Amino acid sequence: MRRIWLSGLLLAAAVAVGFLFFTERPLTVAIVQPEHDVALRIYGLGTVEARILSRVGFEVGAALTRLSADAGDSVAKGQELAILHSAEQEARVARAGAAVTANEANLAKADAAVVRARAVLAQREAANRRQQGLALRDVASVQRAEEAQRDEDVARADLAVAEADVAVIRAQGLDAAAALRQEEALLAHHRLVAPYDALIVARHAEPGTVVKAGDAIFTLIDPATVWIQAYVDEERAGQLALGQPGTIRLRSQPAAEFHGTIARIGIESDRVNEERRVWLTCADCPAEMFLGEQAEVRILTGTRASALMVPEVAITGFDGHRGTVWTVQDSRLARVGLTFGARDDRGRVEVTGGLPEGAAIVTSPPKGAAEGRRARVGEAP
Repeated sequence: MRRIWLSGLLLAAAVAVGFLFFTERPLTVAIVQPEHDVALRIYGLGTVEARILSRVGFEVGAALTRLSADAGDSVAKGQELAILHSAEQEARVARAGAAVTANEANLAKADAAVVRARAVLAQREAANRRQQGLALRDVASVQRAEEAQRDEDVARADLAVAEADVAVIRAQGLDAAAALRQEEALLAHHRLVAPYDALIVARHAEPGTVVKAGDAIFTLIDPATVWIQAYVDEERAGQLALGQPGTIRLRSQPAAEFHGTIARIGIESDRVNEERRVWLTCADCPAEMFLGEQAEVRILTGTRASALMVPEVAITGFDGHRGTVWTVQDSRLARVGLTFGARDDRGRVEVTGGLPEGAAIVTSPPKGAAEGRRARVGEAP
């Protein structure tokens, strides 16, 4: 029995020593070191896009008879891209032109009628003056004088009618000319031209296809307006500002780094992904860019001469401004609430306040950590 009791005591002592060893032994932790000349960057993922992108087509519908360009072609402003079947519209233009010619002939006839009416009026005025003079001298009868006055009045009315006919025909001429311009404009719509100096991204139809008004025939971009559209987490987007520089990496050229500048910040965030869109112009990107290609951007939002940058994984209860971290004070662990500021693209946050004098922040929560447990600074396992 004595041996059994002795063995039990030894076993209990060994368990106690082991428990104390594993629970009270100092933990080896890594701490956050102050850094100098810290660059604060925000990461964003996006694609290559073009600010000016147009899907061009005809304003009228008909069959395509000719396509003069293809995807990948560079075209100048006003250059012909495609032609529609236009025989029917050409006939309408000819008919409108004939109406204009007929109106011109009618106007010439009306002008001649005015000249004739003026001549008749002049003759009747002279005859009336003569008859009135004779009537005053009792040479001619009063009836003859009245008839002469009536003839003058009728001739003056005929002149007014002729002049009104001229005005009507001139108005009809304006209408006919406008109708001709309209038909000519519709005929011009059968010819598709480039609206600006552009690069053709895609061709959506082939000759012989019957297209409707508004159907896209080509997709064009202005190559001078190619930029990078990136999505940034709303939690970090508050640091963005126009003009901030950034670096760009294209998926097709991962070893190359290009430089850009924020040209636009979206005023509406994505309600599902909770991201904000930003657009960066690129100063030294390749001459040949591919729309839709994935691009990574890192935007420089500021610098710090000196800062403590804590990994977000080391912070618990982080709400974007405040959180709790483990610290080492007098060789023992303690939890401390801190305030934080700017973030960088490496998942770290700047400490702005709350750190006690002489305390060091632990880079990651150590396994078995507890308030007051001993700790030594070193390379954490």
